Amino acid sequence: MARSAQILRAEWLSSLAHERRASPHTLRAYGDDLTRFLDFMGAHTGTAPETVDLQALAPADIRAFITQRRKEALGARGVQRALAAVRSFFRYLAREGIVENAAPQAVRTPRIARTLPRPLSEVDAARTLEEAANNDVAWLGARDTALLTLLYGAGLRISEGLSLKRADVPLGETLNVIGKGKKERSVPLLPAVREAVAAYAAVCPFAAAPATPLFLSRTGKPMSPREAQALMQKLRSALGLSDRATPHALRHSFATHLLANGGDLRAVQELLGHASLSTTQTYTEIDVKRLMDVYANAHPRCKTAP
Repeated sequence: MARSAQILRAEWLSSLAHERRASPHTLRAYGDDLTRFLDFMGAHTGTAPETVDLQALAPADIRAFITQRRKEALGARGVQRALAAVRSFFRYLAREGIVENAAPQAVRTPRIARTLPRPLSEVDAARTLEEAANNDVAWLGARDTALLTLLYGAGLRISEGLSLKRADVPLGETLNVIGKGKKERSVPLLPAVREAVAAYAAVCPFAAAPATPLFLSRTGKPMSPREAQALMQKLRSALGLSDRATPHALRHSFATHLLANGGDLRAVQELLGHASLSTTQTYTEIDVKRLMDVYANAHPRCKTAP
């Protein structure tokens, strides 16, 4: 019996959430991408797509979808993610014995130019933490300092930092973090990190149960990633920093500064929660590039003759 593609979409997303443990961000992004794809198919066929339409899908249909998204100004990374969503959907259909169609695998993924992370310098990282305290509302300054100190001092993702609860305070010498893919890791905490978080918790004006989020907005609601982005935007403007100075740049800075000061690559991999060592090795390339820039600017043989 033919089944609606929209029903299959809902079942696929449920599988990603419960069996694959995909993050809410991934579920939202993949869900949006597949919705656009199914809408595109519906426009082609004139009716809402069902299993028979999914079975008849050809690589040319997927390329037509990509062409349409390109016309809508979707970049290479967006196309890559959209293809990943479609492929994941069809893999699910194959596993469940609903549809067997290799068309999505036959479409080439666009090449993406590899870019290195953009960490802050040690000086700029220190300036950022210092400036974060400058707020007319004292407890908000303490909150901002605590959050950014946690990201830079422990290498946490913003989602990991905002997931802390009031029961986690006072922080111990280590913190158990649930990262991407629901993987747990233990992160050591510097005294400066523990002190900044304790100082914020002591002045936060909202009484809260142990399960309440630690970091709260001005109105007492859980602080959102968007608010953290807005905070960094304000600090960039005040300090004249690059647009790349985001909350995640503090995590990049944590890794880069550890390695630059003699940190072990394997240890940094564990601290960041990277599944692959090659991901962590990206940070060593940053330091090599910096050294080459210094060499090119300072060595007499590299200087242009007057």
